[in-house]
Amino acid sequence: MYPGVLAVLLLFLTSELARCASLPVQRAAVCNGHAELCSRSYGNVTFAGSHDSFAFDSNPLDIPRDQAVDIPSQLNLGIRLLQAQAHDNDGELHFCHTSCLLYDGGKVVDYLKLVKTFLDGNPNEVITLLFTNPEGLSVKDVWKPAFDDAGISPLAYVPPSIPVKQSEWPTLGEMIDSGKRVVVFLDAGADSGGVDFILPEFTMIWETPFSVTDSSFPCSVDRIQGPLSVGDHSYMINHSLNKDVFGTGIIVSDPLDAPTTNGVTSIIDHANRCAPLGGGRAPNFVLLDFVNLGQGVRAVELLNGFL
Repeated sequence: MYPGVLAVLLLFLTSELARCASLPVQRAAVCNGHAELCSRSYGNVTFAGSHDSFAFDSNPLDIPRDQAVDIPSQLNLGIRLLQAQAHDNDGELHFCHTSCLLYDGGKVVDYLKLVKTFLDGNPNEVITLLFTNPEGLSVKDVWKPAFDDAGISPLAYVPPSIPVKQSEWPTLGEMIDSGKRVVVFLDAGADSGGVDFILPEFTMIWETPFSVTDSSFPCSVDRIQGPLSVGDHSYMINHSLNKDVFGTGIIVSDPLDAPTTNGVTSIIDHANRCAPLGGGRAPNFVLLDFVNLGQGVRAVELLNGFL
């Protein structure tokens, strides 16, 4: 081969390699189980959520539990929002139910490692983590190390600015393409914590009332903060039914009614009652107890338009 021809060939190959390198990464064909969701904004998707996700036990006599199956099982069922409350337990961050003396779900970092294992095995899934911080523990010194040690931090989405309007989130496909497919919210401390991927919940999400004992689930806006209007917030319906134990004011979750509470009719009715407050939109998150009972994931598919 003549040197001139070889030079031209090398130039062509170099040009083609550069062109291919500049092309966008091929978007996943399916996002969170549906091809249609790849082009849909995160702010316009409904996700099934697990309330007190760490508080699981198959023993029906374990009163403090709110779930009957473990974290991997919840994720495999289709749960894409995991909610949990954390406390300091002898200098370590643990997920606990009100108090670590009442129910200790173990170290937060161990929980997050389970989530990371699922993410590694399911690269086309977007997951939301919604944690509560009642003791105001340091976001930078206590929370962030748990995410770092579990390997979640590199996967966490960082918005260009805060707060993010419901209409301004990227699509699920864009999030998966970028590798930033975990959204982390904290109810307290995130706004001044100095950690860019741990986002303040109530400036971007309003919730319906919690600890509900009325099976009709009346809808109202609860716990909302910040400059965004109600309509510009995403929102979550707390669709978990509780019982007042013998009128004592002690509230416990109700597994006996969970198949009905988590049924399609109950969830869709609740969502329809809240839609006018949410600008006519379905809720972004449906938070459930005992996610393995009823048809919660199916109801969420219907809210997403999949018949």
